[in-house]
Amino acid sequence: MLRPFSEVDVFATAPYSGNPVAVVLDGEGLSTDQMQRFAHWTNLSETTFVLPPTVPDADYRVRIFTPVAELPFAGHPTLGTCHAWLSWNAASDGRDPVVQECEAGLVPIRRTSDGLAFSAPPLLRSGAVEEELVGRIASVLGIERSEILDSQWVDNGPGWVAVLLASAERVLALSPGFADLDIGVVGPHREGEEAAFEVRAFFPKDGAMVEDPVTGSLNASLAEWLLRSGHATVPYVASQGTALGRAGRIGVSRDPDGTIWISGRTVTCVTGEVEL
Repeated sequence: MLRPFSEVDVFATAPYSGNPVAVVLDGEGLSTDQMQRFAHWTNLSETTFVLPPTVPDADYRVRIFTPVAELPFAGHPTLGTCHAWLSWNAASDGRDPVVQECEAGLVPIRRTSDGLAFSAPPLLRSGAVEEELVGRIASVLGIERSEILDSQWVDNGPGWVAVLLASAERVLALSPGFADLDIGVVGPHREGEEAAFEVRAFFPKDGAMVEDPVTGSLNASLAEWLLRSGHATVPYVASQGTALGRAGRIGVSRDPDGTIWISGRTVTCVTGEVEL
């Protein structure tokens, strides 16, 4: 069966500068095995499948897959899927916010001057990182323990543990070894630069440590930690993907009620149909 399909670049300053997501816009009738097999074939960070919502408050439901597993939530697939759904669904004109249903719950997505923005989901795990694990992370990153200025569990679904280094330059110099951990690393840019922070995201895949180009879920959970701890103030922009030759930009803002929003520009790079 031919199904409408898009590849959307997310957190992109220009086409092909952000993080792509594959979106199958009609996933009805596909089994979990079929979805996982296609996500494995695309070999992108995530592939999503749009389905009818199961609750009246949602506009659509999405299932999110990495090449090896399904995720309850992920940030750049949320914005990319919403972008594709808005482009595909003519009846969606003017709808704001759009409400996405996923395994993690309902996620509002609104239109902003900086692109689409999702509200950061609640953390599933937060708090201090065990000292033994901080030392292990330092070893994996190839740095001294003293270079980690702060650390925190920032898990909003994928399982992130994060560390703060002294500078963006130090973050960009990292060449990590392997660990069975999803590690987020953040460091401040010099005052006056376009981005306030440089972010890198490392995770294990097929026995090696790989880097995600631009990571919405990590930036959402980092924002909650950095703002709560006083390491950052809003609004700010984070840069990610520099070490991979990308130019991802992630906007962070906060409503008076404390809701954190993660924004980024999205652009369709591939559109057509896929046989599934």
